[in-house]
This record gives sequence, C-alpha cells and structure tokens, in this order.
Amino acid sequence: MALVAPAGPVNDHETALAVALLESWGLRPRTTSRLSATHRGYLAGSDGTRLADFTEAWLDPAVRAVLCVRGGYGTQRVADRLDHRRLAAAGPKFLVGSSDITCLHQALGEGLRLVTLHAPMPACRPVHDDDHTAEALRAALFGPSPRSFSLDGPVLVAGRAEGTLTGGNLTVLASSLGTATAPLTDDRILLLEDVGEEPYRLDRSLTQLRRAGVLQRAAGVVLGDFTDCGPPDQVDALLRACLSDLGVPVAAGLPAGHGPRQLTVPLGARAVLDTARRRLTLPPHERNTP
Repeated sequence: MALVAPAGPVNDHETALAVALLESWGLRPRTTSRLSATHRGYLAGSDGTRLADFTEAWLDPAVRAVLCVRGGYGTQRVADRLDHRRLAAAGPKFLVGSSDITCLHQALGEGLRLVTLHAPMPACRPVHDDDHTAEALRAALFGPSPRSFSLDGPVLVAGRAEGTLTGGNLTVLASSLGTATAPLTDDRILLLEDVGEEPYRLDRSLTQLRRAGVLQRAAGVVLGDFTDCGPPDQVDALLRACLSDLGVPVAAGLPAGHGPRQLTVPLGARAVLDTARRRLTLPPHERNTP
C-alpha cells in the first residue's frame, strides 16, 4: 500500500497514524520523503511534487492500492496532468480516498475504467474512533467487501434504480463541470455528500449540477452525510426541494462522507438502489481486482 497526499498537507502525526493502522492489518505501507512537503500553506507540496509522488506510487509494481492520507484542496490542480497511458500500463489498483479525492475518482475511475474506493482516509479520525469505519475499509482492501448498505435517512422519492455508482463530494463535483473530470451520470446512481457548506452553498452547487443537466441524467440519487452544513432540518428541506422533482429514486442516510461513521463504497461498481428496502446493494461484479 502506498500513502500519498495529492491535496492538503500532511503532518508527521497523521502519517504515523496511517502507517500504524495499516501495519496493524499486516500491510506494508510505502511512503516517500515528499509526503511531508508543504506549499502555500494549504498544499502538500507543489503541483509537480504531488503529481510525481502519486505517479511514482501508482507505477510501483509492488503497490496494489494507493491510499490518500487526507483531502483538503489541490487534487484538481494535478488531475489534468495525469499520464493515463502510463497509469493504465501499471495494471489495476485501488484508489482510496474521499472529499477532495473525488476529482481523482472521476479521473481514474472513468479514464482507466476502474472501481475506486470512496473511503475514509487512514489518518482521519473516524478510522481510529469507530470500529465499523475501520472494519469497512479493511474489508474493502482485503475482500470480500460489504455488498449491501442500509440507508437510515428519509426517502425523498420512492422507487428502484440500477446503474453504475458514481459521485462523491458535491462541491468538488460542481466545481468540475466543464473540465475533463466532470461527473458523468447517464443511467448511473449518483452519490452526493459534503461538509462545512452552508445551505445556500449547497443550493448553489446543486443548482449548478442541474443547470448542466447532470442531475436530470442520473438513474437515482443516494445521499451520504452533510456534516456541519447548517441546521439539519434546513439541509433536509433543501435537498428535498432540489432533488424530489427529478423523476428518479432519491434516498438519504448512507453513512459515507465526513460523518462519525464513514463506510467504504466502491465507485464504478454496479449498484441497485431500492427505497422500499432502504438499501443500496452491489451485485457480485467488479471491474478490477488488484
């Protein structure tokens, strides 16, 4: 396993937490001296440094999964410089991460046609504080990973939908419109989550996705956590207002994103959203098995 930081800076304590966790599972985490680099105070090194570290990790034949230590901001700055031909030649691997890493899920999941893992980063608190979060990540890395997820939130629109699971962080998806990593949602189930965005900013991102036709093309929508995004009743009302007229099933309550429990969800895998059963189910088929 290789640890990388394609977005925000990582301190030594966070790296130590990640290494200790992976070693406790019998894995051999690989790091480089560039992992602790910083740039402008909010980036884990210059764009060239972060790109080189990620590419080196992916091309290492001994590495079967590339784990992003944290999110933050910065992945979009390097996404267009990824050498897809070289990365594809290295064979299938798992990309692990969430939040700002949504941009890499779009770039590599679509560009290389891989199943990628929308998952908590190994230095983040829930992995160490919640046994279910840690076990879900461990199971996804070692297999067999969970094939069914309970949806504990409200059903905004009832129904059943089947399609490839895509999506991730709402703000990152909205800011990717018009780029090579813009979300593709045709006949897909769209996962949305976010953190620290006031209701009006969630409204802005959802409206932007709607104006671009992204929401209307989805086969269904499953909502993860919207953590620290203002009063929950206001957030629930906003999501209902923005999504309930799409004519497709919409359900909330998937513990994925930035909440105290963060399950690992395979993007790029086929999924069934069934609001009657309040479940998101993954048939036993994935495109890549590192």
